[in-house]
Amino acid sequence: MELQNVRKVYRVGDERIIAVDDVSLSFEKGKIYCLLGISGSGKSTLLNLIAGLEKPTKGSILFHKKSIEKMSEKNLALFRQKYIGFVFQQYNLLPTLTALENVMLPLIFRKTPRAVRKKKALAMLKAVGLGNRYKHKPSEMSGGQQQRVSIARAFVNEPEVVFADEPTGNLDTKTTIEMMDLITGMAKKFNQTLIIVTHNVELSVYCDQIIRLRDGNIESIEECTAQRLAYEAQRAAASEEAEAVAVQKDGE
Repeated sequence: MELQNVRKVYRVGDERIIAVDDVSLSFEKGKIYCLLGISGSGKSTLLNLIAGLEKPTKGSILFHKKSIEKMSEKNLALFRQKYIGFVFQQYNLLPTLTALENVMLPLIFRKTPRAVRKKKALAMLKAVGLGNRYKHKPSEMSGGQQQRVSIARAFVNEPEVVFADEPTGNLDTKTTIEMMDLITGMAKKFNQTLIIVTHNVELSVYCDQIIRLRDGNIESIEECTAQRLAYEAQRAAASEEAEAVAVQKDGE
């Protein structure tokens, strides 16, 4: 995926608001990216442009060498169904549907046979730790559980790119770590590109590259794969130490 001199301008009355200003970027398959910036930096607008939810005022967005901004609304919908997954801050689950039915939705749009989509949705719910809650509706689940359903829905159709827009904004610290481990772990397992949009600099430790945005411009691009691997190694060592202590206590 590549952005070439992308610009997005909104008109509010007589005022022109430049939300994204001449941004050029490229995203590699299988890498984890962080679009980092404060409110109003342009990060969410940039996500919408990359995902084909909005069209740029100027510039081009290429996916498999095809210009997204030139697609018709019908082809854009097909593009998102085939290639894109979303994890939202507000979960965006349908309240009248069960966890299983919510996860099955992307597969329905792709006209996957019912038996196949039920099997895949159940497997994905088990993968996110909710295999025993597939009949529960959103109102019967905690915020962390609802986000797990949202993650399962995003990954169930095996998209090439997953966008996570402030995925932990409504979660406590412990649940934030659990959700980030889950999202990044699944993306790495299936070699998917993951683009995380956040204002929380602490989430950047999970990423290969941090793209800092300010006032619609790229402020800096930082390569962070080494830091991410060091963080993962530190977490793994701490986990092993905790397990060793637990085993020792059990032996006593």
